[in-house]
Amino acid sequence: MTHTVKIIINDQIYEVPAGMNLVDTAKWYAGDDIPVFCYHPKMEPVGMCRMCLVEMGTIEKDRATGQVVLDESGQPKVRWMPKLQTACTTTVSDGLVIRTQTQQVEDARQNVVEFLLTSHPLDCPICDKGGECPLQNLTMAHGPGVSRMEFSDKMRLDKHVPLGDLIFLDEERCIQCARCVRFQDEVVGDDVLAFHERGRSLQIITNSEPGFDTYFSGNTTDICPVGALTTADFRFGARPWELTEVPSICPHCPVGCNISLSTRLDRDFGGKTLIKRVMPRQNEMVNEIWICDKGRFGHHFSRSEDRLEDPLVRERSGSLFAKPWANALAAAAEALKAAGDDVAALAGSGMSNEDLWALRQLVAGLGSQRLGAWPPTHAGAEVAAQVGVGAGTNLGQLGRGDVVLVIASDLEEEAPIWRLRLKQAADRGAFLLVMNARPTRMDDFAAQTIHYETGAAVQALQALKDTDTWKHLAEARNLVIVAGAEGLSLDGSRALAGAAANILLETGHVGKANSGLLAVLPGANAMGLHYLGFTPEAALDIMHNPPKALIVAQADLLLDDPAAAQWLAKVETIISLDLFASELTQRFAAVALPIQSFAERDGSYVNGERRVQRFYTAQGPMGQALPAWQALSRLGEQLGQGRAKLSAAAMMVEIAQNVPAFAGISFKELAKVERQYPDVGGKDLYYGGTAYRNRGGLGIQIPTAADQGQTIPPFDVTAVETPKTRGKLVIVPSVRLYNRERTFRPSTPVHARVPEAYAEINSADAKKLGIQDGDTVEIIVQNAPALRVRAHVNGGAPKGTVIVPRHLSDTAAPLAVTVGEVSKAEG
Repeated sequence: MTHTVKIIINDQIYEVPAGMNLVDTAKWYAGDDIPVFCYHPKMEPVGMCRMCLVEMGTIEKDRATGQVVLDESGQPKVRWMPKLQTACTTTVSDGLVIRTQTQQVEDARQNVVEFLLTSHPLDCPICDKGGECPLQNLTMAHGPGVSRMEFSDKMRLDKHVPLGDLIFLDEERCIQCARCVRFQDEVVGDDVLAFHERGRSLQIITNSEPGFDTYFSGNTTDICPVGALTTADFRFGARPWELTEVPSICPHCPVGCNISLSTRLDRDFGGKTLIKRVMPRQNEMVNEIWICDKGRFGHHFSRSEDRLEDPLVRERSGSLFAKPWANALAAAAEALKAAGDDVAALAGSGMSNEDLWALRQLVAGLGSQRLGAWPPTHAGAEVAAQVGVGAGTNLGQLGRGDVVLVIASDLEEEAPIWRLRLKQAADRGAFLLVMNARPTRMDDFAAQTIHYETGAAVQALQALKDTDTWKHLAEARNLVIVAGAEGLSLDGSRALAGAAANILLETGHVGKANSGLLAVLPGANAMGLHYLGFTPEAALDIMHNPPKALIVAQADLLLDDPAAAQWLAKVETIISLDLFASELTQRFAAVALPIQSFAERDGSYVNGERRVQRFYTAQGPMGQALPAWQALSRLGEQLGQGRAKLSAAAMMVEIAQNVPAFAGISFKELAKVERQYPDVGGKDLYYGGTAYRNRGGLGIQIPTAADQGQTIPPFDVTAVETPKTRGKLVIVPSVRLYNRERTFRPSTPVHARVPEAYAEINSADAKKLGIQDGDTVEIIVQNAPALRVRAHVNGGAPKGTVIVPRHLSDTAAPLAVTVGEVSKAEG
């Protein structure tokens, strides 16, 4: 139970939690916004700017009796401190008294603002921060109104300093609050910014190569209280008051970050509504107020010139021709009827729940149940549905006494915000155990790191019971196991999820908040795929036993699987629903239907923590593209499967009626919000920055079987053997956050950070093969074209293993762990 104390703010008594920061307390309980520049509720206080000065005292108590001393009027006597005190460095205790609205306090605030403006440029009309600038707002509220400074004394500094490829610094605007430096150090753990020089010459610099080398740089522009830091893709792009904010969900990874799409009508987009920038939207259960740079800068695909804008039908000549929707749907329906019940579907995790339900209904109406989840690389969703993190889980609450185990996953690259939040859990005292076959970024924050042989994740996890580490797991207040699939086959990842679940069951860490399994699945809606009946096992079966007719929905098969062309050639008819005129469309599709991106329609995703979250229509549609659910529903109508649905909301109603996991869920319920701590996103932008208040919904978490009180039997776990090498090397595909996936290619501001295709080779293996760092090498695996990449001989790969990041070239890297030959390329 929280211990509370009584304090007095401006003559009003409040009962508040003991030890709470005074600035936060005044705002949350008293509605008193104490102005700040350097303080931020997500970081440690430093008291640098002095903007939060208040009158402060304590109620006097008799030392002998401990009784409150009363004054002549019978009121408690207050012992006031002789000088103003910084509220941000004060935590509340019983008997604390403050005044925030006296003349002395107002004079102090005016003085601070006046000093900050001595050399601040008067360029508000052209500043990107103008209209949402804390300094601008606080100057209007507390500034002197006129300047007493000599213009000739003004410091003149550089106005356009690239800290990296994505963030620019205006040195004249910087007020040295250190928020950006502290964020990178305290919150992220990437200490890539620093102060340089002293006094009035003090400036922010980057001390990394390449500059500002982090996946979280854009957040510094949100928390900067002035216009000193701006992003490359929004700089001089629009004025804040011209923008309309639309709630949405990031489509790139399983975290499901809540975002706000800043839109406006744009002449360069044909007068339609266009996304100008992506901002974080507060959801303390999911991403707090942070997003990674891929989520921030990876929206340009929604209006890419490569988008498929018209339905295409392949005629007898073999060429594709644009057709009206009615003709394309008729052609697709005819092809599906001809296939009878020998029909299957492959769906990518960019498909919304509404899309997946429409696709499931269509396939079922044709007499088939072959529903594949793409890519077929990660099992574990079915285990997470039973023993996943409990209802009410908030990674931000993990700390001392808790244990987090991360295995077979490079979270920095696969789920960056989970990496950030678990790093902070470790800072708060949680025991962080990281297990992988190779070093990852997460190792830097771990209390213990265990490296196992490639493919031996299950054995390594089971072996913990015979080590001293087991005591940490067994005695933990809360235990979260984060399980990925790196270095594992589909069977191996299923075995790993089961082994993790068995540990959770044995130690009693299921069916409760802040404990359970967290599966690192690919894409934004992998859990939605599971709940709606799509499985990676079915996808493998489709690959090995191709149907007569295959519906491919937002799955880039040829870019993902080097062997895809071989098995796709055995399919008689392929109907593609895609965002792009991809190679699959050009080479194989009989009918290609253009579908809308997440930004152009309403829908919902289920994130890795099983939270169903809603996104809203933000941007004008591209060409004749339709929401996938609508295209599929209309196709079903052509096949005599009933009337097409009219809205995504209607689709969700039907899902809730037929899929038990979604019972009681509707768009109205998903849109519900409540006040969150800290209370950011209001008019007081100086407090939390420009992260937006959540007005689009906090989502609903699907309960696990354990949450519902069901008895979960132990999982049958059979350790999967590593591939027999027979003198070859084990080829392990890995994930890079910045890559050349089709949905990330149009994001040109980030191109400089996308590495060229490479493979990490162990130094002993490289020496044996005559390969040096930087050489071009050729990787050959069975049933796949040769892959040419640059060799990185840097200790990143275990002996006998080659790490090959996927999606870094137009040639597909292996889809799953395999064996192959590596040689120095000729010529």
